Amino acid sequence: MTTSALTGGTARATMIGFGAILLWSLLALFTSASGGIPPFQLAAITFLIGGAAGSIGVLLRPGRAGALRQPLSVWLLGVGGLFGYHALYFTALRLAPPAEAGLVNYLWPLLIVLFSAWLPGSRGLRPGHLLGAALGLAGVGVLFVGRDIAFAAAALPGYAAALAAAFVWAGYSVLSARAGAVPTEAVAGFCLATGGLSLLCHLALERTVWPQDPTSWAAIVLLGLGPVGAAFYLWDIGCKRGDVRLLGVAAYAAPLLSTLVLVAAGYAPARPALALSCLLIVAGALCAVRASRTK
Repeated sequence: MTTSALTGGTARATMIGFGAILLWSLLALFTSASGGIPPFQLAAITFLIGGAAGSIGVLLRPGRAGALRQPLSVWLLGVGGLFGYHALYFTALRLAPPAEAGLVNYLWPLLIVLFSAWLPGSRGLRPGHLLGAALGLAGVGVLFVGRDIAFAAAALPGYAAALAAAFVWAGYSVLSARAGAVPTEAVAGFCLATGGLSLLCHLALERTVWPQDPTSWAAIVLLGLGPVGAAFYLWDIGCKRGDVRLLGVAAYAAPLLSTLVLVAAGYAPARPALALSCLLIVAGALCAVRASRTK
């Protein structure tokens, strides 16, 4: 017998989480349009924009300012997740080719699905969740076909950093689901702290490069308001109140949608592999939806 497990608030929260995935699909486009800004500098600017926007929203809502006053453990989770993930991923890009590092890093949706089995009250993983995650991972792998992928031993530290980043983001997402009592407004504080730490890393490791035209500045502002801003608030809602397993599988759509956006904007060529990737990711999502709706 089957019943709908995604009803009411859970379904709405899951759809809100999907909004984060849609925003992340714009990450590559806005990053490309931002010019040659060093990664930690770009992270510092955009996280400070996203955190400031969220903080303004908190201050404008009476009685919500206390949302930023959280225990140290909550701050360690939030800042550790946001800053830890990006610091490890940027390190991976420094030590390994971007394509290989990106492919290893995109194990995080699968890890979210696996880790969700340990959530309190979880009904456990079903074969449909695992099959959906596997199909999604295969769909992402298809996107990398033809890019001369070669995992060289010299780049092992970079691959390790990319894998660690995947574990950090999956852990942050699932632990956020456990910390359901922490209000989403607290993410504003996490973003501000991440922006500050990224600034310190930039000053220690990079040379400052400022945008040279209005288009680059506009792309940076949009990054801070969307993929590096609102997306984290939406993801927090989805993880805490929605179906985190379904969100994990659906996250595989982000690199596909990102590639399609780059093609539409003229930053990347269209390739036949896109159709197969789309088919695999959609099939994986449908498997996960069916598994989440079956009781």
